[in-house]
Amino acid sequence: MAYIDYIAEEMIPPDDRVPDQDNILRIHGVHSRTMRQHYDLYIQLMPSKGPLSRIQLEMIVVVVSAEDKCRY
Repeated sequence: MAYIDYIAEEMIPPDDRVPDQDNILRIHGVHSRTMRQHYDLYIQLMPSKGPLSRIQLEMIVVVVSAEDKCRY
């Protein structure tokens, strides 16, 4: 598995900072615009109203991560 250093939050432009310290988001700090886009996509998908419940969505995430052998 690759290792990517996190950068300090103060090194991220204020417009790209996100209110989440999840490791997978923090890795995107090296390309902070990507971090903002990833966070915005997550916010649009996970809590939105749709045919799947939050629990079902989280189960899909777990299964896909396990299949991809991803620790996140």
